[in-house]
Parts: sequence; structure tokens; C-alpha cells
Amino acid sequence: MNEQQKKNTSKFLSYVLRHHPELIDLNLDENGWANVSELISKSANNSQGFTFEELDEIVQTNNKRRFIFNEDKTRIRANQGHSIAIDLALTPQEPPEFLYHGTAQTNIQSILEKGIEKRSRQHVHLSQDRETATNVGMRHGKPFVLTIKTKMMFDDGVQFYLSDNNVWLTDFVDAKYISK
Repeated sequence: MNEQQKKNTSKFLSYVLRHHPELIDLNLDENGWANVSELISKSANNSQGFTFEELDEIVQTNNKRRFIFNEDKTRIRANQGHSIAIDLALTPQEPPEFLYHGTAQTNIQSILEKGIEKRSRQHVHLSQDRETATNVGMRHGKPFVLTIKTKMMFDDGVQFYLSDNNVWLTDFVDAKYISK
């Protein structure tokens, strides 16, 4: 599988495991886990075929660590970013003093007025470093990185979670906790 095929398969997996499992009639459990054999079989029926070895390579080499297997590699799920209702079974954790949110410059005014909303996703995503946040922001236009006062939020009772691929998650970031 060449790099372009890996990229295309990764995008397909993100789409199916995070947003539209019904595209291939894939069953996800309440925690977002899919049976690997079923995923491979139903993907092949949808012209997106890949082998277990190719899937394993994508899981192991994806730079954003978007996917995870269970211990015996019989089930797979996306680590975060779902727009479908699932329970990732994450435990609330205390965040560092500051986290970062990457966005496009065109969104700054709205965010500073309304805060950061999860919109169609289950959570707002925050990064541990500016570089990652910048890369996220670049996907949406000219990037801009906001600093989020996460320790202050936590002290005010806001819950945070850390996904398996080290993305911090919360439900909403009020504008009062955001600085440019």
C-alpha cells in the first residue's frame, strides 16, 4: 500500500468509524468499537478493500494516532472526533495549566464572542502544544492558535478528558478562558 492509498484508507476509516458506519452497514458498539473482520469484509464490498496487515500498518503509523485496536486486535475504533453518539468511557482528568486550540483566522472573532463549541462533534478538541494546534488550524485556512486557560476552567468545575491519542477533550470553552 503506497502513501496515497494509506491516506485514502485512513480518511475512509475516519469517515466510517467517526461519522457514518451505516455507509458500509458496519455495527459499532456503544463505545464505538467495530469488529475488525466485519470492517475488512464490508469495506471490500464497498470498493475500499484492505487487508488486516494494511489496516494494522495504518493504525501503527498514523501520525495522529486516530485509531486504536483492542488488546487482541479483534476490534478497532477511532480515538476521538465522533459526530455519532458513543461513549468513549473516558475518565475525567486534570489538565495542564494551558492547552491550545488551532483554528482559522476567520473564526477568531466569533470564538472570542461565543467561545468554542463542539458543534456536531462530541467534544471540543484541545492540543498540548502550539505546533499541533497550528497544524489543526491549517486544515481550516490561515491558522491561528488560541491559548486556553484550562487549569482555571478545571478549578471552576469544567471536566476534561484525555483521549488515547493525547487529545484533550471538553464540552465547551467559554470565551472568558481564551486568550490570543
